[in-house]
Amino acid sequence: MASIEMDCNKVVILYIRSPTMLMDELKRHQASVNAITWAPQGSNHICFAGDDTQALIWELPTVASPNGIDPLCVYSAGLEINQLQWSAAQPDWVAISFSNKI
Repeated sequence: MASIEMDCNKVVILYIRSPTMLMDELKRHQASVNAITWAPQGSNHICFAGDDTQALIWELPTVASPNGIDPLCVYSAGLEINQLQWSAAQPDWVAISFSNKI
């Protein structure tokens, strides 16, 4: 399960079988995170985006890394990203909306 706090630049990943156990904390944004979407083809890929104009795709490890992890892919939209949607029909595509564009 993934969670974001209001006006916070990190995403918290919790282990669903033990919700009090923190699996990982992903902190690579420079501003607030606005949107999260899980990959439809598996439970270990997640994308999130925020006010710093970036969308980050992560591959979550099965065991938390003591040194943290880095994103697999970084996309910069140029403006604050408002919404994300990972396509179930085309799992290689993530839709991103910012300003008046998709």
